[in-house]
Amino acid sequence: MMKLTLKNLIISFIAVIFLNTSVNSSLPDFTTLAEEYSSSVVNVSVERKQKERENQSSQMRQNPPGSPFDFFNDERFRDFFRNQPQKRMPQKTAGSGFIISEDGYIVTNNHVVEEAETIKITLSNDEVYDAEIIGLDPRMDLALLKIDPEKDLPFVSFGDSENSKVGEWVVAIGNPFGLGGTVTAGIISALGRNIGSGPYDHFIQTDAPINKGNSGGPLFNMDGEVIGVNTMIYSQTGGSVGIGFSIPSDLVKPVIDQLKEYGETRRGWLGVMIQNVTEELAKDMDLDEAKGALVQQVVKDGPADKAGIEEGDVIIGYNKEDINDMRDLTTKVANTDIGKKVKIQLIRFGKEVELKVKIGRLEGNEDKVNEDPSGDIDTILGLGLGDLTENFRRDNQIPQSIKGVAVITVDEDSEAFSKKITSGSVIISLTHQRISGNITLQSTVKAQSSEQVYNLLTERQKEGDERILLRVWRPELRLVSLVALSFNQ
Repeated sequence: MMKLTLKNLIISFIAVIFLNTSVNSSLPDFTTLAEEYSSSVVNVSVERKQKERENQSSQMRQNPPGSPFDFFNDERFRDFFRNQPQKRMPQKTAGSGFIISEDGYIVTNNHVVEEAETIKITLSNDEVYDAEIIGLDPRMDLALLKIDPEKDLPFVSFGDSENSKVGEWVVAIGNPFGLGGTVTAGIISALGRNIGSGPYDHFIQTDAPINKGNSGGPLFNMDGEVIGVNTMIYSQTGGSVGIGFSIPSDLVKPVIDQLKEYGETRRGWLGVMIQNVTEELAKDMDLDEAKGALVQQVVKDGPADKAGIEEGDVIIGYNKEDINDMRDLTTKVANTDIGKKVKIQLIRFGKEVELKVKIGRLEGNEDKVNEDPSGDIDTILGLGLGDLTENFRRDNQIPQSIKGVAVITVDEDSEAFSKKITSGSVIISLTHQRISGNITLQSTVKAQSSEQVYNLLTERQKEGDERILLRVWRPELRLVSLVALSFNQ
């Protein structure tokens, strides 16, 4: 019995050794990558001016009368301190960056250097240089810096993030908490991650430990290519919990090229407000699948308007590439050369249409899309009326097939409110009766604008009508029904 047990122990021991050897041999070796590329990663130290602190002399403690410190209450004393300039201590922060050319161009995050008074770059050999900002891109959170080195510098190159795969090994090098040249490793946890931080969210998610100070540093693949710029983490503690995000190199490269050439970004602009096509919208619009970008609003005289794109169109193709969702279209348009003519495939009333659009420039045109969801509000019978804009339609998930006038507000003391007409409803038509001689005529009018509906209701009220029938789409019920409202409220 003892011999059998000893034999089993020996077999188990050998099996564990074999298993450990097998596992260790399958793990990648990061030493070569770390040795070769760590010298291209830099520390970015920034000083910022603190904002003027509010003078707190008015909040100075009052001493009771008779106190040995009563003279502090003297207004002349308080005026002396009130008029003293407040000393401002510079705010110091640090991040990471990486060299992309031998003559000293450096990539980092916009949030690392924005509003900086001075920027100093510390190389891996502890040499320190002053840096100037060549260009910033707050939308993508990228910045391009330049130093003037005494000799050629080691640098890294961008890889193709489009070829990256979930589960692939990656390495992050940076300066977390000021600890220069820190190397961490992990895998790609997800690709194309949208975390709602901006219009171009398409992050690489990694579990390679990224901490405060890693911002702006590179994310390498195992070939030593930069496939991402580390930019943020998800954490409730401030430290790494294995959820970090990097801007993919395929989005970084065109921005850095533009910053280097022009000192600013020059993104393409289509001139539309868009939204994703949901399953419900696809069903309402008789689409085969929930795919593409639905055009909510078209900027007047913008590229899309000039090309004939209309509200309600669903863009499914851009320059012979499929459009799966609105972010897909946003990214492709942004990366298109200004002035380039591209073919856009779209669905309009169930039919495919192809249009040619000359892409404009985004910068300078950001505010041309009207964000006002309601415009002017006309109120009658307790109903606040406005035009049915695409913003209002999106916010209340109103099907494209519903046409009419938007109900913006509803008086809670009104008959309309008691009959379940709520904000977000749409008046489709109005039916009223009028007497001509001995004949009673019934007339139905389609609701086309808030002004038209308001004028009609006002007219019928003045004519002495007792009630009016409204055909209304209501968001809670998501169907159209008839509602009778009295003018004698």
